[in-house]
This record gives sequence, structure tokens and C-alpha cells, in this order.
Amino acid sequence: MAELSALQIDTGPEPQHTVIWLHGLGASGHDFEPVVPEFAFARDTPVRFIFPHAPELPVTINGGMVMPAWYDILAMDIDRKVDAAQLRASAGHVAQLIEEEVTRGVPSENIIIGGFSQGGAVAYELALSYPKPLGGLFALSTYFATADTISLSDANGNLPVFIAHGSYDPIVPEALGQAATKRLQELGYKPEYQSYGMEHSLCLEEVGDLDAFLAQRVAATK
Repeated sequence: MAELSALQIDTGPEPQHTVIWLHGLGASGHDFEPVVPEFAFARDTPVRFIFPHAPELPVTINGGMVMPAWYDILAMDIDRKVDAAQLRASAGHVAQLIEEEVTRGVPSENIIIGGFSQGGAVAYELALSYPKPLGGLFALSTYFATADTISLSDANGNLPVFIAHGSYDPIVPEALGQAATKRLQELGYKPEYQSYGMEHSLCLEEVGDLDAFLAQRVAATK
């Protein structure tokens, strides 16, 4: 996989906090660009938002069609059979974006990782295994694909986690978001879980709750 290209939005000069947000299957880094102006926390503090674009891959569940994807999905059963090696490779490439931010002068503990759907599965793998302390993790309408194989990092053993899911999600059933929450609790984390009366999408209430979570994380590292 070549180096990831990404959309970057800075809400002010010389940001010292970065949010890296991974899109879902078949989308692009532009998917959540319209959400940035909705975040009150990023108006008060300069924040860099990085929205990477997934590479083009053939996706088995879509008849092998080539589309933006962080990894192949082999079957849509309740446990989601995925190409874990591709998932970890994508996590590794997003980790390079973290390193680039550190090189630019943003401390790793000021970097928050998040993702929607397939991007959230990569975010789980990356944030919980990353060897340097991060600022937080948010997982939206997603699942913990590598829950049984992940190598946890001591540096992020107390990482704050925000999980959100739609109660009517037909693509990624809410049971998968609840299972991820339970697994994190078993691993010693204390995730915040929020459910919304929506399908596989974002809603304004969720954006407000995520805004509050991100504001808290930024305030903790100022």
C-alpha cells in the first residue's frame, strides 16, 4: 500500500491538537468534512483535522468490486469475517500520519484517533496498540474486528474511548457496538457508550456528544 493521501483542515494557526478521522467503506476523506464547522471545541482552540483516503481494494462481499476500503470484508456474518492482515496494514499506514504530526510538533498525547464503520475498526486496532500515549479514541457505528488478536499497548492502557451507534443500523447492527464496549470493559477500559435512534449514519445529537468528548480531551492536554 502506498502512502496515504489525506484531506487536512486546520481551524486556526499552528494547531497543537490533531484529530485523525477514518471514513467508512466506499467513501472518502471528504465524507466528514462538513462536520468540522459543527464542533464548538475547534472554534476555541486551533485543531488540525486529518481525513485520510482509503486505498482502492477489491471487496469480496461486493462481488470483488474495487472501491475505497481499509481492508477486505469476506463475509457479513455477525462476527464480520475480515482480512485482518489488511486491517493491520492500514493501521500501520495511519500510524505514519501520527508520526508525521509528532514530527510537525504535535505531542502524541494531543492526537485523537477515530473512525466510522470500517474506519472505526482500524481506529480500534491502531489506537489501542500504538506504542506512544494518544489523546483519545472515538468509534462510530463500528465494531472491534481485532478484539481477540490485538496486542495492547501499555502506553494507551487508560485511553479515553467514546463509542456511538445507531439503534436501527441495518449495516453494522448495534449489537456489535455493544460487544465492543463489553470487550473494552473486560480489557480494563472505561468506554463511554451512546445510542441514537438512527441507521448507519451520524446525527446532530451524536455530533454534539462527540464535540463534548473531544473538548474534554483537548482541555486535558492544554
